[in-house]
Amino acid sequence: MASPEQKQQTSSIRVYLRLLGYVKPYIVPFVVSILGFAFFAATQPGYAKMVEYFIEGLEGADERFLYLVPLAVVALAILRGLGSFLGNYFLAMVSQGLVHDLRIELFNKLVTLPSRYFDDNNSGHLISRITYNVTMVTAAATDAIKVVVREGLTVLFLLGYLLWTNWKLTLVFLAILPVIALVVGVVGRRLRKLSHKIQDAMGDVTHVTSETIKGYRVVRSFGGEAFERSRFYSASANNLRQAMKMVKVSAITTPVLQFLVISAMGAIMFLVLYMRDTSSTAALISFVVAAGMLPKPIRQLSEVYGNIQKGIAACETIFEQLDETQEVDQGDHEAGRVEGRIEVRNLSFAYNDAEDPVLKGLNFIVEPGQTIALVGRSGSGKSTLASLIPRFYNHHQGEILIDGVPVERYTLTSLRRQIALVNQQVSLFNDSVANNIAYGDLQGTPDEDIKAAAESAYAMEFIKDLPEGLHTLIGEDGVRLSGGQRQRLAIARAILKDAPILILDEATSALDTESERYIQAALDEVMKNRTTVVIAHRLSTIEQADRILVMDQGRIIESGTHEELLERGEHYARLHSQQFQDAVS
Repeated sequence: MASPEQKQQTSSIRVYLRLLGYVKPYIVPFVVSILGFAFFAATQPGYAKMVEYFIEGLEGADERFLYLVPLAVVALAILRGLGSFLGNYFLAMVSQGLVHDLRIELFNKLVTLPSRYFDDNNSGHLISRITYNVTMVTAAATDAIKVVVREGLTVLFLLGYLLWTNWKLTLVFLAILPVIALVVGVVGRRLRKLSHKIQDAMGDVTHVTSETIKGYRVVRSFGGEAFERSRFYSASANNLRQAMKMVKVSAITTPVLQFLVISAMGAIMFLVLYMRDTSSTAALISFVVAAGMLPKPIRQLSEVYGNIQKGIAACETIFEQLDETQEVDQGDHEAGRVEGRIEVRNLSFAYNDAEDPVLKGLNFIVEPGQTIALVGRSGSGKSTLASLIPRFYNHHQGEILIDGVPVERYTLTSLRRQIALVNQQVSLFNDSVANNIAYGDLQGTPDEDIKAAAESAYAMEFIKDLPEGLHTLIGEDGVRLSGGQRQRLAIARAILKDAPILILDEATSALDTESERYIQAALDEVMKNRTTVVIAHRLSTIEQADRILVMDQGRIIESGTHEELLERGEHYARLHSQQFQDAVS
């Protein structure tokens, strides 16, 4: 049975091989960079050989070559420089391309992940993977390869030269290699664990920063500056602690390895003293010079294992996200424009397989063009039901049918084109008013149509006063607009989509009384000939609905028109009476 260390080693190799697969599109510049580093490495023993020729020339052995040595040294320097340029430039091309490709693949995967994934993972850690973890990967995929190839070839060429010059002395160096390998292995495993902790800590830093930026108004209005400073300090201090642990491990490793290599050098120099009568002075000095070139590449090779482990740790989190199952879309039904008949049969639903379902045995039908309203206390399941229709979550008990076809049989693209959704929490982008209204599939819509939709949503009343009208930038999440203005842009977006099914989830909740009156008139117009599901807190906005469903603890406890429910004098009537009294007072 494999030990935990063997399993980790196997996992590391598998992850690293998968990572190297991303280098395939850049195989030509990668090969050029390898050749460049090979040129660079080949010059190292050449310098040692030139020293031997130069000393022999000084001793009078062969003066013809003495004056060629300086020219040869310059030629080696040119070859070394050319190799270094080719290696560094083309490997940087591979590295930057790899970062780009990984970020694109991560982001493309992000937009296909199911809603549950975003419920279970905070945005800071998701952002950190795209920004921080990907750059860590380059240390494993390209920077490490640069060191392995350049310094590895340098060590091989130098050792080959040393073995050819004096194989007995070379055995002294070879004897310390197992000790170096042992030290490097122990350090690498420690660095990998620390790297995982640093990535988590960076995710916390990003998360706190993101939340503070998004909620800066709440932070300031509730005096949360000191709390957020403390929270950020804790996250950053944790990141600092983990980083310093990593620095300490690396700082201890380097002198230990240097001591081992220099000790071998000392042993070689000691043995040279006893061999000076058996070999020429020039040959011995050349050997010592070549041996003196070994500590630097050996040290760099020992450090690269730690970088590879850090990169592999980053890879594991990246591949973990890439391997997540995206939204289930096994539908094969493509619909043009549905009539909009919605039927719910014995529908039950629980989040993350929780024991207590959020929805319990719902049954109702909405005919094409009808408006159905869902009312009830917070937590009764209204918004959950609205989320199941466009399949933001997949139900496993009961059925939801549109025009008699189960929603899971529709392709996601086809299903969601049938539905226009206006949420209580409006999502706007740091773009122009026009691009926020004509978003996604609506891109390219003529300004006249956008303007007409904005007018129907009573949004042109404030858009015409903006500096550049429809083409005014509204800031991140529409920060330059009021809550009511943001809500009207969202409604204009739904109007422009012209879908046969309209879902309004507290669509007028952010509006003042006057704006609500205008928007309600616009919604009454846009709801004509469309199947509409309205989730409302203000009962005054749904009095004209064809049917009102009163929900409580995931069940439908009352159903009927506004007048019918008032006549019954039960749950809905009590809610209505309470809101009426609150409005009067």
